Amino acid sequence: MSNPYSIPRNATYARKGIVATSQPLAAQAGLEILKKGGNAIDAAIATAACLTVVEPTSNGIGGDAFALVWTNGKLYGLNGSGPAPKSISIDAVKERGFNEIPTHGWIPVTVPGAPGTWAELSARFGKLPLSEVLKPAIEYASEGYPISPTLGRFWERAFSIYKNKLTEDYFQHWFETFAPKGRAPRVGEIWASPDHAKTLQLIAETNAKSFYRGEQAEKIAAFSKETGGFLTDEDLANYRPEWVEPINVNYRGYDVWEIPPNGQGIVALLALNILKGFEFHEKESVDLYHKQIEAMKLAFSDGQKIVTEKNKMPVTPEQLLSEAYAETRRKRIGEEALFPEAGDPFGSGTVYLAAADKDGNMVSFIQSNYMGFGSGLVVPGTGISLQNRGHNFSFDPSHANALEGGKRTYHTIIPGFLTKGNEAVGPFGVMGGFMQPQGHVQVIMNTIDFGLNPQAALDAPRWQWMKGKVVEFENRFPHHIIQELERRGHQVNIQSESNNFGRGQIIWRDEKTGCLIAGSESRTDGTAAAW
Repeated sequence: MSNPYSIPRNATYARKGIVATSQPLAAQAGLEILKKGGNAIDAAIATAACLTVVEPTSNGIGGDAFALVWTNGKLYGLNGSGPAPKSISIDAVKERGFNEIPTHGWIPVTVPGAPGTWAELSARFGKLPLSEVLKPAIEYASEGYPISPTLGRFWERAFSIYKNKLTEDYFQHWFETFAPKGRAPRVGEIWASPDHAKTLQLIAETNAKSFYRGEQAEKIAAFSKETGGFLTDEDLANYRPEWVEPINVNYRGYDVWEIPPNGQGIVALLALNILKGFEFHEKESVDLYHKQIEAMKLAFSDGQKIVTEKNKMPVTPEQLLSEAYAETRRKRIGEEALFPEAGDPFGSGTVYLAAADKDGNMVSFIQSNYMGFGSGLVVPGTGISLQNRGHNFSFDPSHANALEGGKRTYHTIIPGFLTKGNEAVGPFGVMGGFMQPQGHVQVIMNTIDFGLNPQAALDAPRWQWMKGKVVEFENRFPHHIIQELERRGHQVNIQSESNNFGRGQIIWRDEKTGCLIAGSESRTDGTAAAW
């Protein structure tokens, strides 16, 4: 079929390795590590660390991370999300005059998991020392780099919000770090962060021990204590990333893998489990999009009620992903749009990367500060921008995801992986808050149901269910389909910009030739760096 999409880009092919992510400088940093003798795991860590420097609008050293790693014929999962501080509670937050969890300040700050995730991956699967792997990120932080177009736009947007909203003294360190000239850096300007470089250097030299039980931990805890935070040195010292068993569903002969809860990857699997009971013969059809949207709503209505830490969920992932349950949910889909009970999806800041090497190692990695820069808090003298992941906790004590000290919240960031017959096909991901499982479903169906290559699967126009019967569409979406969906009861909003529809990367290994085929998001500054 002819390509109906208005973003014509070709997939990237390579033999020895590919690193794909949303910033070309970070992708090249990962490729540099591959060429120095590192493997895909080393390349992923280098890229992730570099992204904290070259895309701070979406992630940082003070954020969380998740990884799916294929090596030696097996898929491993690493949950690098941190818990809420032990001393926090709903009552403690109410005592400070809040009736909900705020988006900025100390209350939504949870223990950062990203540095520990890098160190854990490096120790278990890396070939090169962490001190070598983090060199590109350290260099960019100390010497600076030019601001790219999408990055500059998001930076300016954050600054315009923060300058009016973050007025307390303890937010001043954010402005000193990220707006040193009294404004956001402009596209093409060089921005550097020497404090960021020093922090990365210490993480590299100590394998992140300094971040959790050393000099950096002391600075984080001291800043928290001085400015009314709940986070303590004990919270940091007790943190460890958790190795987990990935969960999956079989979709038309392929196994689609996600990290188990507390991540929302199970939402994508729930939707795919429903959709595999239907047959779709044509991509640009009303029936396809109607059923995708309905399945997504049903999946979210389950996920947002019950996803939290796995041991605190009222049912198991296995029960949710059973064939019997999928059939009961599938029967709810008719010709008219449903109005399911669910939360209200909203945007966030996240980076995704995929890496693969000549020896068959492959990594799906995602990292985030949550809402853009996160909490708005930067630890003085460190460049560490702390995440606001705790905003996702429920303030309802009866809810499965209720705020509790030491508990991990419902987490939006999700890496994906595809296998077939116990062989790796490859990593995939679509970042962007609650768009992520929706993006996973769309790119997987573009790939499996309609045979699109990685770049075409990413370039295809996207939709996003928001709440109730409200669905947003990119303005490139076929208008005759949108009109028919409206007739079926969907409340349609057409967006002129594509910023809210996620940003993704894919790497597949061709089963016949063994070569690597990648795509990188057309909606941002990214690339697939190939060797």
